[in-house]
Amino acid sequence: MNTLRTAFLLQVHKNPEQVNAFIEQLISENHADVYVHIDKKNNDQLCGEIVQNDRIHILQNNISCDWGDISQIDTTILLLKEVLSTKRTYDFIILRSGQDLLVKNGFKEFLSEHKGTIFMTFYEKTKKNLASMKVNWPKITRRRYTTFHPYRLYRRSVRLLYEMGINMYPNMKPWPEKFTFYHGSQWFCIPFEVAKYIIEFLETNEWYYEYFKNTLVPDEWFFQTLIMHSHFKHQVVNDNLMFLKWGETFRTGNSPLNISFKDIKLIQESNSYFARKFDGTFDQSVIEYFTKSVYFGRENKREHKQIQ
Repeated sequence: MNTLRTAFLLQVHKNPEQVNAFIEQLISENHADVYVHIDKKNNDQLCGEIVQNDRIHILQNNISCDWGDISQIDTTILLLKEVLSTKRTYDFIILRSGQDLLVKNGFKEFLSEHKGTIFMTFYEKTKKNLASMKVNWPKITRRRYTTFHPYRLYRRSVRLLYEMGINMYPNMKPWPEKFTFYHGSQWFCIPFEVAKYIIEFLETNEWYYEYFKNTLVPDEWFFQTLIMHSHFKHQVVNDNLMFLKWGETFRTGNSPLNISFKDIKLIQESNSYFARKFDGTFDQSVIEYFTKSVYFGRENKREHKQIQ
């Protein structure tokens, strides 16, 4: 009998009905527990709207979680510590957002066949993107701007200067030369022992967290760099099992676009188990399609209809 145990960590900030649909996918056959962090800015509106179940754990302590900020790291660490505090043992701990959905059946079977594997995206540093780590970025410059804004111009200018060898505002926190930077998407799927290692490392190496405090979008560097410098690095597969459709315009650049019904064929062809980002105010029909046909652990019980 397969006894796979999985903990899903969800970062949630809006659309509780959509979040509940995702949670129902994850707990549909009693194979998973779900730990939910609600953004402090929206906690009063959302806390009572999340579905209740013995397998759902809503964190009482929450953080105001902002794009491009160390608070993204704080939220993930808080979720990891919550799981470890329960003294429960899981095979995998999986970080996702409230705007994700399962989009392919058989994920439980897939995990059962890949125990001990780390699924996350990672890329080595380049001169162009290393400015995110090597420059001291004031908090106001780390905000997300989707239209033209002076701080977007500021960021671009600082990056260009860094590429030219000029770092006007260096990150002065200590960093060991032997630690090469890696970056990638913040979403990951890690074995339980890796989660334990992360928290134990941070508790005994305060310099590591301190370095990232004023970096830009640290959630895309923090865990990749730590894991790739651990004895777990040989267990990493460069894939976080997530479908994303990236924006290409000035307004949407470097951000995932909302998914619509017309994207279903692309998602199915990607062979990914998850996709983001979904938003019911943008297209509810695609959410209904996946929440009615895809569940955690239903490899042989229902065929996932293909869009032609």
